[in-house]
Amino acid sequence: MLAAAAVVAPTGSVEAADGGTVPPPMTDGFGLTQVGTASGSATDFYLTVTTPEVAGEQHIKIILPSGYYDDPGRRYPVMYFLHGSPDDPVQQNYPALSMSDSMITVIPDGGARGWYANWLNQKTQAGAQNWENFHLKQVIPFIDANLRTIATKKARAVAGVSMGGFGAFHYAQVRPDLFSQTASLSGDIDLSARSMDLRLAVVASLIDAQGVICGSASGVCDPDDSPYKPGVDSDAAFGSPYPVFNADWRWNEVDPSQHMDKLAKGGVGVSIYVGNGGGSPLEPEFWVQGAAQNVKARMDALGMPYYYVNYGDGSAWGTQCNGGHNGGCWEQDLRDLIPRLERAFAS
Repeated sequence: MLAAAAVVAPTGSVEAADGGTVPPPMTDGFGLTQVGTASGSATDFYLTVTTPEVAGEQHIKIILPSGYYDDPGRRYPVMYFLHGSPDDPVQQNYPALSMSDSMITVIPDGGARGWYANWLNQKTQAGAQNWENFHLKQVIPFIDANLRTIATKKARAVAGVSMGGFGAFHYAQVRPDLFSQTASLSGDIDLSARSMDLRLAVVASLIDAQGVICGSASGVCDPDDSPYKPGVDSDAAFGSPYPVFNADWRWNEVDPSQHMDKLAKGGVGVSIYVGNGGGSPLEPEFWVQGAAQNVKARMDALGMPYYYVNYGDGSAWGTQCNGGHNGGCWEQDLRDLIPRLERAFAS
């Protein structure tokens, strides 16, 4: 468990030795071991780490405010930004992520199809897949120990796109003591039986199905060079997706739409951004719009506050958004979200 720590200098907190021309040195800990050295600039860099919780090497991208090195006594809130499937933290180059001078952004690896969860089956060809443990029990305390964060609930947010939108809501629901704000950008936030389309998209990523639904800003969807290899059992992450004889209990357990009350009781601010995909069932945004509407109806029934933007075809949402499941719309979402988070952190 992570405590809501006081804002004193964490043990092991370090700073760039040369005043900020290279990434600051980071000390291993909390089960994370760094591989090689950080890559990038002093304020925009990524680490490569290993952990027993997740097979293989994982990236953690960190974006520091431009003035981070100017005032060694200043501390910052943190936004944890969760990428979609099958992306990688290094590919998260939205200009909006570098626009804040008042908060740190951390982008941890979620795998091509990790689904921000501890999988039920840890013995597949994919190896250990405890993504929830990796992020909540390792990455967060590692960041607090190595950077000048404000290590409190109020100063911590979690947001994500597509698969990461699910992760953001799921993490805020299982640990509302860690986050004061959560945001879904075109997220898979309804995994109930009424959204079987999204359940089957998860399954498609697990089994490495031909023509798998993917909404990656990188556009990696070639089945001959699939990022979802090796294929694993369809039940590996959440068990059977089919509701016959209540076989889908685990899906219901992690489904954000059925647990919005946890965010309300935990005092977590909620933001949802979604388009309409041009009304085409061939566009993934069409399906996540339905998920967002289901979650909105649940929040309305609970009488809880929220911030909801349905930008439709995107014609009035920035200059690069067409209402689809893509980076042009997510850039504009972030341009709206980040100033709102800054104000919430400062309030």
